[in-house]
Amino acid sequence: MGLRELKKQQTRELLSDTAMGLFAERGFDRVTVVEVARAAGVSPNTVFNYFPTKEDLFFDRQEEVVARLAEVVRRRPAGSSAVDAVRADLLAAFAEGEPTVGLNPGVAAFWRIVEDSAALRARLLELGDRAEAGLAAVLAEESGADQDDPLPRIVAGAVAGAHRAVLGEVRRAMVAGEPAGTVRTRVEAAVERAFGLLASGLAHYPAGQ
Repeated sequence: MGLRELKKQQTRELLSDTAMGLFAERGFDRVTVVEVARAAGVSPNTVFNYFPTKEDLFFDRQEEVVARLAEVVRRRPAGSSAVDAVRADLLAAFAEGEPTVGLNPGVAAFWRIVEDSAALRARLLELGDRAEAGLAAVLAEESGADQDDPLPRIVAGAVAGAHRAVLGEVRRAMVAGEPAGTVRTRVEAAVERAFGLLASGLAHYPAGQ
């Protein structure tokens, strides 16, 4: 990474960390971008150069999260189905402590901020819709479906919906203060059962690879 890229990354992290500190202290809706800029020692225009909206400041890893399902399916091992790939990725994320699955005890404060803000709840739904659409596009491509064939979109809805429900269960339990280990054990068992049910009907979809 060059010096310019490093400086941009450091500035981005400074803005995100500063914003999260203010959001945690006062709530998302009661903090302005101008206040974030002032606390970080930059101009409001600098903030907007990195984060077009205040919601982007909060969900600073949103593009990675949106792309994940599609990438998991696209890069799955030969012979495995989309359901198998998503299930394996979820279980690996739990095992490795991947931050985006939300098993870190400190994540409860993050999700409480989301619960308190209609704007953040709306953005969360939008991110889920975008992830589902990306998955549908991969399924359509690999299955060779016609543009007007609804099957890839319907299957993507089932798989992405199950994925979203798993993360929602983790979020609910962590906000309620349950121990991370207990949550992980219960949710991993649910993942195996739920995705097993999906796999019984989608074991060879898409046939692509």
